[in-house]
Amino acid sequence: MFRRINRILAAGFLLILGACASLVPRHSATAAMDVPVQWSSVASPANTVASSLGQWWLRFNDPLLVSLVDHALNANNSVLGAQAALRQARALRDVAAGALRPALGSSASAQHSKQGGNTFAAGLDASWELDIFGANRAALDASAATVDASAASLGEVQVSIAAEVALDYMTLRGAQARLVIANDNLASQQETLQLTQWRQQAGLVTALEAEQARAASEQTSAQLPGLQITIEQTRHALAVLTGQPPAALAAVLEATTPLPQAADDLTLSIPAETLRQRPDVRAAEHQVTAATARVAQAEAARLPDFRLGGSLGLNALRLGALTNGASVVSSVLASVSMPVFDGGVRRAQVRAQQAGLDQTNAAYRSAILTALKDVEDALIALHEDKERLLRLQNAAGAAGNAALMARQRFGSGLVDFQVVLDTQRTQLSAQDSVASAATDVSADHVRLYKALGGGWNPDTSDTTPVTAADSYTTPSE
Repeated sequence: MFRRINRILAAGFLLILGACASLVPRHSATAAMDVPVQWSSVASPANTVASSLGQWWLRFNDPLLVSLVDHALNANNSVLGAQAALRQARALRDVAAGALRPALGSSASAQHSKQGGNTFAAGLDASWELDIFGANRAALDASAATVDASAASLGEVQVSIAAEVALDYMTLRGAQARLVIANDNLASQQETLQLTQWRQQAGLVTALEAEQARAASEQTSAQLPGLQITIEQTRHALAVLTGQPPAALAAVLEATTPLPQAADDLTLSIPAETLRQRPDVRAAEHQVTAATARVAQAEAARLPDFRLGGSLGLNALRLGALTNGASVVSSVLASVSMPVFDGGVRRAQVRAQQAGLDQTNAAYRSAILTALKDVEDALIALHEDKERLLRLQNAAGAAGNAALMARQRFGSGLVDFQVVLDTQRTQLSAQDSVASAATDVSADHVRLYKALGGGWNPDTSDTTPVTAADSYTTPSE
């Protein structure tokens, strides 16, 4: 009779468990979103290998740039902070994993009383929360997804820092090129001023022409301090990006070298593949996964909680008797608890987590749209700036020829001095515009690599920055 009752109770208990388990919903990890099959911008070929973007700064063939980027990826404080955040996320994941395992503890005590004398005890206590409805498993899933999101966030920081170093480096080299152009034009204008002063002394020109030449020379000279400010401030920025004091790279970056130009053989993968390369998109996707697990955890918290426990101990009147002749005390405990009334707290927690999931889904869709926009913007900027650079180079060549001919004819007295001044101004403006446009093209390449998610490896869990060959010295050396 009792066996039959026990079987009925056991069957009913299992039915209750099954019914309760069915209350825990299964949520989709991400919301579907249409992604274009190709880029709309011009000049966007396909079939790039994503791994080729891992060290995109090598494409500029500038060892100092490579050294600066490598140093920043290892010493920049934002990178170090993101690495610490990843370690923290991994530790919290391990904490969540511990909730799925039994807990074992030990205890020892000694007691003295006038009536009973001395009593010594030692024992072991064990407990285990049976994760019937997956609350602890969901918490672990959320923590694991948070680890993945932190790893992607670290990649996002690495991508941003590498691009920022390269952009500052392009700004530095561009400003140095413009400074060289300004100094060359200043030297030419000073020669013209000297020639004009000689012609004034000979009575061939008036003081008006001499003062015009002096004004042109001073105007060009006035551009030099602004360019020097840009150079010095950019050096400071590069030093801070590499985790060093502002003046640390003054000697390393003192020499003027040509503006690096990237190879033009980069091809693009389809948009869907590009999105997989972007660390911010991956981080947003993992945040959706974590939020999904938190919803399941909140749902499971509304269901019964099952625990097993037990203890095994030794009691003795003498300390030495604990190992020989002590009495054994043991117990086994099984408990179940279920919320009956909590004022709607647990239901509200489910709604809160569901709202959090909706937020992460919106952030995920926003990250996708931002990624697509970044690539499209970078593509069109690169294409148009290259066209502008080509036309400015043609204009600068013509302006240089015109300035040379004007000076020669002025020396022979065939043209007015105003023609010389006009052609010199045009030449300086054209050459300066070429240097600025070339800087923009190099910067556009950097922005495109950043938009494509270059600078990290999404297919590995290793948090070591992607750096180039160890043969390059650090900038501080």
